[in-house]
Amino acid sequence: HVQLVESGGGLVQAGGSLRLSCAASGLTFSTYSLGWFRQVAGKEREFVTAINWSGDSTYYADSVKGRFTISRDNAKNTVYVQMNSLKPEDTAVYYCAARLGTWVTNSDEYYYWGQGTQVTVSS
Repeated sequence: HVQLVESGGGLVQAGGSLRLSCAASGLTFSTYSLGWFRQVAGKEREFVTAINWSGDSTYYADSVKGRFTISRDNAKNTVYVQMNSLKPEDTAVYYCAARLGTWVTNSDEYYYWGQGTQVTVSS
């Protein structure tokens, strides 16, 4: 069965950096686009960034543009997001998700989801 497992979350001070990873299994990773979403308790899940199957197309929410970088290693079945210049408002549970076809920003169009990893940015 398909599994997406996020890692790399934690507690960091404002201005700091974290790199999240999402390791996939049970699917032909190189044919899937991957997205990162985040959610704060009581709020809707929010699109963060996405990358297409080959890695040559990426997209970022305005709130993270210039600070976050998404990448993927198809040989390792893993997608990453490098998060720099973190702000307290980046605090959330971060999820990775996978879908066939190109990336989209609508979470409803992703088939598979990880369990999430908590990112907490202190001021």
